[in-house]
Amino acid sequence: CGAALGPFLDSYHSLFGVLTYNTPLVFPLLGSSIGTGPDLLTCVTSLWVPPLFGLAGFLIGWLYILLDTVTSDATQSQLHPTIPKVLVGISYFTFQYWLSGILFAHGLDRTSILAIMSVLAAGGFYLLDGTISGLITSAATAIGGPLIEVGLISSLTDSWAYHYNDPGETGFFPLWIIPVYFLGGPANGNLARGFWDALSDKSDARTFGMQVEMDQVPCSVCNGTRAVKCPNCDDGTYVTYGERVVCKACRGKGRVICRECFSKYDDDPSDIENIRRIMD
Repeated sequence: CGAALGPFLDSYHSLFGVLTYNTPLVFPLLGSSIGTGPDLLTCVTSLWVPPLFGLAGFLIGWLYILLDTVTSDATQSQLHPTIPKVLVGISYFTFQYWLSGILFAHGLDRTSILAIMSVLAAGGFYLLDGTISGLITSAATAIGGPLIEVGLISSLTDSWAYHYNDPGETGFFPLWIIPVYFLGGPANGNLARGFWDALSDKSDARTFGMQVEMDQVPCSVCNGTRAVKCPNCDDGTYVTYGERVVCKACRGKGRVICRECFSKYDDDPSDIENIRRIMD
């Protein structure tokens, strides 16, 4: 998903002049022709952008899933987002990305853009996530993403290189890019939670289906009664030294628990009282 959406997000910043590629990959959208249709219907990116966004989404998603297992603050609704919530998160992140480019293109100063992006990021995180695992992952994204950009800007060869048209406070990029990265956490994290739920549900359904099928097939030995004829007596009694006595193994009932299907019911074999209750 990150590989598919990434170039379009990246294109917002390219089209609005936030950044420039030395050798851009340009292709039309919605049937527009490059140079003849509206610029907003043209995608401007680079070949390395899709795999980089895809890898970022993969790492963010797995970090969410792993941290969710070791933190205990999240509610069930936070851990199991609905499809509309996942889609709203992606749309909100897309809107923030687009708005940052619009504000830059209209000449708003970087401090004001930073303030607006920070408010959007904080509000989006509160409404769409609000978990410790999300906060850790989003903070890591907000720090790691810009650092990766520093490495890319510093090391890419001329044909693959790009630069921010306003190098900003850092000399590489303006600081307002940090809250944009931050909001990528909830967008990717809730998507990962949604996929994880879907995969878990299918696994549970398969397991449940197998269990139901197994439960519907009666035991071949006891035919589902859980009892078989006592091997030590005849109908609860037996003759010893010329005298008929009650069988202690089955307590005179003539039947004992079926061992063939005993494990199927998860009973404790050492719990004699429970076994006696079953036989009664």
